[in-house]
Amino acid sequence: MAAQALSLLREVARLEAPLEELRALQSVVQAVPLSELREQAAELHLAPLFFLLNENHREQTALCVSILERLLQAVEPVHVARNLRVDLQRGLTHPDDSVKILTLSQVGRIVENSEAVTEILNNTDLLKEIVYCIGGENLSVAKAAIKSLSRISLTQAGLEALFESNLLDDLKNVMKTNDVVRYRVYELIVEISSVSPESLHYCTMSGLVTQLLRELTGEDVLVRATCIEMVTSLACTPHGRQYLAQEGVIDQISNIIVGADSDPFFSFYLPGFVKFFGNLAVMDSPQQICERYPVFVEKVFEMTESQDPTMIGVAVDTIGILGSNVEGKQVLHKTGTRFEGLLMQIGHQAKNASTELKIRCLDAVSSLLYLPPEQQTDDLLRMTESWFSSLSRDPLELFRGISNQPFPELHCAALKVFTAIAAQPWAQKLMFNSPGFVEYVMDRSVEHDKASKDAKYELVKALANSKTIAEIFGNPNYLRLRTYLSEGPYYVKPIATTAVEGAD
Repeated sequence: MAAQALSLLREVARLEAPLEELRALQSVVQAVPLSELREQAAELHLAPLFFLLNENHREQTALCVSILERLLQAVEPVHVARNLRVDLQRGLTHPDDSVKILTLSQVGRIVENSEAVTEILNNTDLLKEIVYCIGGENLSVAKAAIKSLSRISLTQAGLEALFESNLLDDLKNVMKTNDVVRYRVYELIVEISSVSPESLHYCTMSGLVTQLLRELTGEDVLVRATCIEMVTSLACTPHGRQYLAQEGVIDQISNIIVGADSDPFFSFYLPGFVKFFGNLAVMDSPQQICERYPVFVEKVFEMTESQDPTMIGVAVDTIGILGSNVEGKQVLHKTGTRFEGLLMQIGHQAKNASTELKIRCLDAVSSLLYLPPEQQTDDLLRMTESWFSSLSRDPLELFRGISNQPFPELHCAALKVFTAIAAQPWAQKLMFNSPGFVEYVMDRSVEHDKASKDAKYELVKALANSKTIAEIFGNPNYLRLRTYLSEGPYYVKPIATTAVEGAD
């Protein structure tokens, strides 16, 4: 088969209008195992196929792209970088986006190879064309270009090539294309900055990080909303957070939240700003962040009482993030009756809101109530029990009712709440004393899809592995849980059949 492919490839090179041969070559190439193609890689002369891409013929281009996608997988990245440099460069300026995507996929292979990447770093013209691909209309092309440049920048040589040459001017020129392209360049800069303090230094020296932060704190509310997402990504790294703190950016974001009440357009950017602090609190110290920026906590509480589902959703998500560790739970608990009122509001939304908001509420409740066994002190157990009781008059029945609704995502989210509290003795007592609840847990017929079966299995596992379950549920029920656990999530009980003598 590989020999047939080589023969057809040579035939294509001799013809001026080789559509039939290209169709035949495509069929053969797709059928040949890659291992065979790799054995013949030295004889794969791909220049004729690249040459045919230059002709303005749609079907011919599509066939060549399909064939090259397959054949290039058999060629080592170093060979591609050294011997197809001109073809790669032409590919990046081709009017057909499929050719650009093919070329960038090869660039992607090259930059992942430590030996081949130096070939690209020495080819400034090729690097320039990759930069200009960020400004194209096709998002797939732009994303592939960003990914390649980000990968190139993982090395010192790559950082120097991008930030200490004319390529930086090219990046700044591309940014002038339009707002969307400018944000793409910011996305690239944040990706590179997040790698290491040295990478961040190169990016700050370029002036592009400063430009991003200036737009974040500027007057355009839509720009703010976009920029805060990128700054939040930068804050996911310790060196990024340190830089933002040193530059006073975190204080500026806090001040903007303070002034949001007098801004009629605050709803555009406030959710992103609150998410920023929520992530910051979890990555650093919830107590320190909440004490230093009390406006953050205050705003989250206010947002849960909003009439705007978007605001409520962001507030609920943030509460869930904040309460995902013990320190965060204790910060929330210190707010006393106000937090109990917030929990009541979350319980109300879990019952009455849209499906999407219900799920977000259930996920937040799971996060708030979960306590790993090693952290189950008497004080923390009393706290989670009081929080659970604040959600509704009968929270167990509330979540059981939600789990019975015919929506798999809701069903799984409700099971996740039960799983979060399953290892806590107070919750086990509630479950055992609730009529029919133990049978509901054991009943496999309730779950019909894989996600639901998996969620139920996680609940059973959490109960069965608890040290207190045998005492609270009793040994017979404990053994039933262990049996369920050993049978796995997808077990189907065999249906007994009776053979009748003389039947067909």
